[in-house]
Amino acid sequence: PVFDDDLKALEDSKITLSGHYIPMGLDSIFMLSAFPYSSCFFCGGAGPESVAEIQMEKIPSDLVVDEIVKVEGKLKLNDSDINHMNFILQDAKIIEE
Repeated sequence: PVFDDDLKALEDSKITLSGHYIPMGLDSIFMLSAFPYSSCFFCGGAGPESVAEIQMEKIPSDLVVDEIVKVEGKLKLNDSDINHMNFILQDAKIIEE
């Protein structure tokens, strides 16, 4: 990916994202997708720009696939590590509404 200057200016700052919860079978990482599971980057036809990797201390056990969640965390941009998504939120927390 190539990140524009506006996006680069947000790196390391705290941001909030909302989207569909997509579990990865891990205790501390899940995907947040702009689209539901059936249409997401992994299963549908959306691109990698439509998901963010959410890294948190522990994922709440009551989340269900496709549930809309709002998360807040520190943005990291990834343009070289194929083991992670392009957009990563570190030290993320789910925001209750």
